[in-house]
Amino acid sequence: MTSEPAARREAVHEQQIDGFGTVRILPLDPAADADVIHGWVSQERARFWGMLDADRDRVQEIYEYVGSLATHHAFLVHRDDRPVALFQTYEPAEDPVGECYEVEPGDFGIHLMVGPAECGAERGFTDTLLSAFLDHVLAVPERQRIVAEPDARNDRAIARLRRTGFVLGPEIELPEKRARLLFLSRDTFLATRTLGTQPPAPGLR
Repeated sequence: MTSEPAARREAVHEQQIDGFGTVRILPLDPAADADVIHGWVSQERARFWGMLDADRDRVQEIYEYVGSLATHHAFLVHRDDRPVALFQTYEPAEDPVGECYEVEPGDFGIHLMVGPAECGAERGFTDTLLSAFLDHVLAVPERQRIVAEPDARNDRAIARLRRTGFVLGPEIELPEKRARLLFLSRDTFLATRTLGTQPPAPGLR
């Protein structure tokens, strides 16, 4: 795989958000982005991501494997010119999570990890990024329901998803964790857009 700096990578989604800046979602380059991702996943705040003990080479190896799959994808999200989050998507029927619940046609899985804030916490920051990512994911009409499965102990992630409109599903046992399923229907998310109830940009509420 040829490594390419983020500045020259074509975004799969670009969105200008008033009061926030430009969100660009780029395909993850395992070699070029390994330093950034390793710096995030090796911090205690990222313990639920499950890579605390992984060194840089292991992180690169993991994402090279993800990049080899047709059903799983990883993205590095930039706010203006700064990397701020890691998003992953997957087809539940082709993932261990699909063995733990009844997968429906149109189900589409996501993972989210926000990088550490450089200048302190910013109210609404993560909700804004998540909404932009969902705009991108649900641009594909066949995706009718978003599936998330954070660690069942990760109360902050679960609360964040519920603020965005996800509803609680059951707890499930995955090989690496006990997880809480959450679901967001396409109609529910689009209704928040129509009603104007999506999370505002930081500083606007």
